[in-house]
This record gives sequence, C-alpha cells and structure tokens, in this order.
Amino acid sequence: MSDGKAPVLITGAGGLLGRCLVERLTGQGREVIGLAHAELDITRHDDVARRIQSINPAAVINAAATTDVDRCETDPKWAYAVNEAGPRYLASECEAIGAQFVHIGTDYVFSGDKEGFYTQDDAPNPSGVYAQSKLAGERAALEETDRCYIVRSSWIFGLGGKNFGSKVLNYARAGARLKGVIDQTSIPTYAPDLAARIITIIEREVYGLYHVTNSGTATWFEFARMALDLAGMSEVEIEPVKRADLNQAAPRPRNSAMRCLMSERLGLAPLRRWSEALEEFVREEALVESNPNPAQAP
Repeated sequence: MSDGKAPVLITGAGGLLGRCLVERLTGQGREVIGLAHAELDITRHDDVARRIQSINPAAVINAAATTDVDRCETDPKWAYAVNEAGPRYLASECEAIGAQFVHIGTDYVFSGDKEGFYTQDDAPNPSGVYAQSKLAGERAALEETDRCYIVRSSWIFGLGGKNFGSKVLNYARAGARLKGVIDQTSIPTYAPDLAARIITIIEREVYGLYHVTNSGTATWFEFARMALDLAGMSEVEIEPVKRADLNQAAPRPRNSAMRCLMSERLGLAPLRRWSEALEEFVREEALVESNPNPAQAP
C-alpha cells in the first residue's frame, strides 16, 4: 500500500470489520472507497472487473463474506459463490492492475482436534460447507495473485456486529434466555484491533498467511459471562450448554485458537488480551445504548 495517492477499496464495507477498516483508514488520511453488498456483489465477475478497473485502487481488502455457518450447510452453492468465487474474481482483477489483495479467512479451516494453538504450519482440515468454502476462497485468491495477504481471524465482535459476541448485552436487556457454549474454545477478536493490525500488515508489504486475533482463549460462556458482569448485569443467568445440545446444522471446531508465526517473524507485538478489548467494547456499547442518536442530542 505504498502508493499513498491511490485509494483503498474495501468490499463488504457495510459489515462490522468493513466499517472498522473504513474508519481506521480514513482517520489516517487515506482515500477509502467502501462498497457494501448492495453496491458491489462480489459474486458477479463483470461487476467486480468494472469497479476495480474504474477505481484503480492500490489495495483491495475483501471483508465481504457469509458468516451464516448453518445456512452454508444447507445452501452450499451460495456459500461457495461468496466465499470462493468472489475472492477469486477480486484477486484476479487485483493482479490485472497490480494492486495488493487482502482476504479475510477464518479459524474454522482447522478441524479443532488439536490441543493448544494452531499455527501456519498446521494443515487445514475443515469440517462443514462454511469452513470448506472459506478454505477454497483462500486457495482461489492465492492462485490468482502473488500480491496477496490471507488474514485468518476468529470470533470477531464489535459494535454493530450480528454475532452472539456483539449482541449478548442486547439479548440480556431484552430478557432473552441466554445459553453459553462451554465446550468450544477459540479467541474472541475485537474488530477495531483486527482492522488496525490488517493495516499494519499491508503497510509492511510482506505477503503471506497471517493469523490475527487478540490474546488469550475463552469459551463463549466465559466471554458472555464477563461481558454481562462488566455491563453491571451480573444477575443475568447464562445456561451452560454443549455445542451438540443446540442441534445446529453445521459443525464447529472444538478448539480453534490460533498463533501467528508470521507476525512473530516480523516483530509485530501480540494484540492485547480479549478481556481488555471486551472492557473497551462494553464501555463503547454503553455510550451507544445511552445515546443511540447522537446527532439528535441537545
């Protein structure tokens, strides 16, 4: 991303990570063009080619993906269109204009059978359509361009997210019955922290495969319990459950905590612990909850 004059294009800019990337890059004075799904469907090759050729970006960060793991299991055609074909089209057009390409991957590419942390030296062994289509997307991108960063992350949470980690406080306030999985372990990752590290990585211009997460490990039960306690809702109960009790369509890895060998080689410090990031998230969430329409405040 050495060309400071050319814009950075972010696909999936309407999503949690996409919004964080747009905000971070804009704050650094970069020209950023963020395209939400309604503005660019990455599964349409002609549209992808037309947009990238007209914008001529220095880098494309693909934050567009489906994270509906269970729908992927019942609709594999859709899953592969978004998670494999889309990254292939984007990478191909980046190669054509000499742009860098960043693709966001997932911890789900691992089987979950390993004790300890997965690194880049561990062979992926995905279970289920979501995980398989995401791994296929990584490989498709690498087939199309050498100027490629694959950034795997896990359990991304943040303001405006649609996952359990981002919504647990809203669920609790609404009186929903909360269940926390106790037999699935990974690393909750705060979207603003992930966005900042992605930018640092592409500024280094060392292509390759990265694992980017916050530090420490947790179960969803532990994450939710801490979030509620920090938000002053310690009285809210969470039912501990095993993943199998939920009867979900798609499998999830039992353990998918990751460590990044590439970051260590580059001397990049580990991101802060997920619990510290969660404290910031709860503070930010409380501000939004107390003033959901700041533009209308007196």
